[in-house]
Amino acid sequence: MKLFIIGVISGIISGMGIGGGAILIPSLVFFSSLNQQQAQGINLIVFIPVAITALIVHIKEKNIELKYSKWVILGGVAGCIIGSILAISLDSDSLRKYFGVLLLFIGIYEFLKRK
Repeated sequence: MKLFIIGVISGIISGMGIGGGAILIPSLVFFSSLNQQQAQGINLIVFIPVAITALIVHIKEKNIELKYSKWVILGGVAGCIIGSILAISLDSDSLRKYFGVLLLFIGIYEFLKRK
């Protein structure tokens, strides 16, 4: 049941465009026997249907500027390849620490940014 609740919370955050992996990955590591790489892999599988659903809603609401999408997609694919290679090459403890530091910096940035 707790994994279902984690999925719902992660899905809501993903649908908002914030990134459900920030909730899903730590939750899977802390509340299951998965290591960091496995949690990140599951996050990628979960991301596909969630992203498609959110994309449909945002297209219907005309929230997407397609002229910017091409370069973001190309950069995202390149970054995905590099990030996947890095994630596989790092041990689980180091990857978990780097991910935690990234979340900390994102949290500090969001806390300090002005409206």
